[in-house]
Amino acid sequence: LACDFPRLIAATPEEYKPLGKYFGEEQPKRYSQFVKSTEGITGLVMVFLMAIAFTLALPWFRRGKLEKTLPGPLKKLASFNAFWYTHHFFIVVYILLIVHGYYLYLSKEWYKKTTWMYLAVPIALYACERLKRAFRSSIRTVKVVNAAVYPGNVLTLKMSRPKHFKYKSGQYMFVNCPKVSPFEWHPFSITSAPHDGYLSVHIKSVGDWTNAIKEVFSEVMSKPPPVRDTSHGANNPDYPKIMIDGPYGTSAQDYKKYDVILLIGLGIGATRMISIIKDIVNNMYAMENAQLRQMENGLKHVPQDKTENFKTKRAYFYWVTREQGPYDWFMDIMNEIAARDVNKIIELHNYCTNVFEEDDGARSALIRMLQSIAYAKSGKDIVSETR
Repeated sequence: LACDFPRLIAATPEEYKPLGKYFGEEQPKRYSQFVKSTEGITGLVMVFLMAIAFTLALPWFRRGKLEKTLPGPLKKLASFNAFWYTHHFFIVVYILLIVHGYYLYLSKEWYKKTTWMYLAVPIALYACERLKRAFRSSIRTVKVVNAAVYPGNVLTLKMSRPKHFKYKSGQYMFVNCPKVSPFEWHPFSITSAPHDGYLSVHIKSVGDWTNAIKEVFSEVMSKPPPVRDTSHGANNPDYPKIMIDGPYGTSAQDYKKYDVILLIGLGIGATRMISIIKDIVNNMYAMENAQLRQMENGLKHVPQDKTENFKTKRAYFYWVTREQGPYDWFMDIMNEIAARDVNKIIELHNYCTNVFEEDDGARSALIRMLQSIAYAKSGKDIVSETR
């Protein structure tokens, strides 16, 4: 564009003659003749699309750092959604690249047009990965039974559990809300336990999609519930439609193989740990019930079931947060675990890093003293308000 085309236009007839078989017997007189060609149009469009994708992938746009400085109509460009959608321009770019390679100026024989060879392998790998994911996926529509927004901009969704939806504690699933975006799927750890009859996730607002879904559900919860015939069910709000895909596995799902477990969660990262400690309590109850049945029936061996693979005898859970508000996220669950864990199998330790200030030993010592006194008296922590 900047060198070869201007030189071809300015070349003398003698200089241009050897190149006529590539660029046409008649020497181009205007620059637009090159730009209007198939090679020129496809090349310029590819450069333009790649420039947009590259620009919106920069941290200033992708992480929304320029959102406040841009004028109103351009604010949406400084978002993860803009980055995500524009990166799908690669499909158009690949198609244009194949067309561009077919109409090359300097290669007229078909066997010398090798652009497709360089694209065949990455396209085949990408297509196989997408097909594998499509065959593995099991997209289901679920009904939101309850929703709540907790301090720290955390939205919790309690959903109906589809039939034959089996999962293990520590696994995650992809969540889609068509009202927010019909194409975006985001992974979230399942906070409910496998024995529960429902599914739950906790979503912290840290980006465009998470902020949008919190606003959508907050709007619904702020409205009075519709008046319906109570004989057919409760007057629940009309929550937006939610679709799920999963479950998918992670390393945390194999915890049952170990006698002692140490679980450490930082902030919202404690979601999968909550599911695990709930599952530990449920498995302990199942084992105790199996032993009682064995004693009642006088059996020497308990019938084989899933509890035989459960080896955990002790669990320690440490949850570290920056503020006091996040303890509300799992307060009910942790209190339930503390009440059901009569054998003291699980130890729950909560740490709030903003309570103790640096170089403030007296204040820290006083708070620790008050915590010890309150816990000894009521069995509750005054900071997290959990048992």
